Amino acid sequence: MLLQKSISLQAYNTFGIDVEANYFANITSIHQLRQIIFKEELKDIPKLILGGGSNILFTGNFEGIVLLNAMKGITLIRETPQEVWLQVAGGEVWHDLVQYCVQKNWGGIENLSLIPGSVGAAPIQNIGAYGVELKDVFISLDALHLPTGQLRTFSKEECQFDYRNSIFKQSLKGQYFIYSVCLCLQKQPVFNTNYGAIQQTLAQLEQAGKERSIATLSEAICQIRSQKLPDPKVIGNSGSFFKNPEVPRSILEAIQKNYPKVPNYPLKDPNKVKLPAAWLIEKCGWKGKVIGNTGTYHKQALVLVNHGNATGKEIYNLSETILQSVKKQFDIELEREVNVIGMN
Repeated sequence: MLLQKSISLQAYNTFGIDVEANYFANITSIHQLRQIIFKEELKDIPKLILGGGSNILFTGNFEGIVLLNAMKGITLIRETPQEVWLQVAGGEVWHDLVQYCVQKNWGGIENLSLIPGSVGAAPIQNIGAYGVELKDVFISLDALHLPTGQLRTFSKEECQFDYRNSIFKQSLKGQYFIYSVCLCLQKQPVFNTNYGAIQQTLAQLEQAGKERSIATLSEAICQIRSQKLPDPKVIGNSGSFFKNPEVPRSILEAIQKNYPKVPNYPLKDPNKVKLPAAWLIEKCGWKGKVIGNTGTYHKQALVLVNHGNATGKEIYNLSETILQSVKKQFDIELEREVNVIGMN
């Protein structure tokens, strides 16, 4: 069992924030995880589970132990003429899983191509993009309760999935280490192409001679995301920093007086709509702005970036200023999608 001390976390978060953890462990098995959490000097200190580090902002050193989910494996556990069930270890890279399924022509997660992070982190915020959410293919997950070491299986209902949300971001936050996820994929895929620029990009690929398939749809999604979002290996970021707000129609109608073409999306509740946070932020003048070592991405106002040597507090302070700006101009309170570690 390799337990490291005073380890830099710069390589383990996509913002590239250089902070340290008191302890660090690379977790490859349940047995190893139990050994760690019951170790006498570690039992009562804070524990932080890391996957790909793509949805986290460190604002200071972590005074506890970081548990890096490095469990691997993809297993076919059930198959019918219509569908397959996969058991996927939590340490698998999400996009690698998508590509694995695309190559086998198993549909359901191709719209979630190129989302950074690990499989074990995906249920925590019910990852979603381009009209698809994890919950659409989710069956169950297996997790270990860190305070007791007990194992538990959570059904879809027990996860309490919502927009970028689950029970693991609410009442059970930080309590469970998700070590495997079960998904149901389709052998006869249904193409979801009604969101964003998918149809236009697909048409361009088809004009270039490619047949419509989930592989082509995945390629289209990758193209769109690459054009809009910066590569964390090139410029530090965590993707979308804020959630798209759901607001009463009265708020939309007030905005439409000055911006008749404000984009908006209907919700199940006819009295509410979803607004793009990126649009709100851009209208407040933030798109492409540079503030010290940080700023917003010049192609997508929803993405906060580390231009080099930014601290987590700098990025957090920028996010706070943006929140206040949107509140003042539109009377809308944005919510951070990123998990901030170190702020009270």
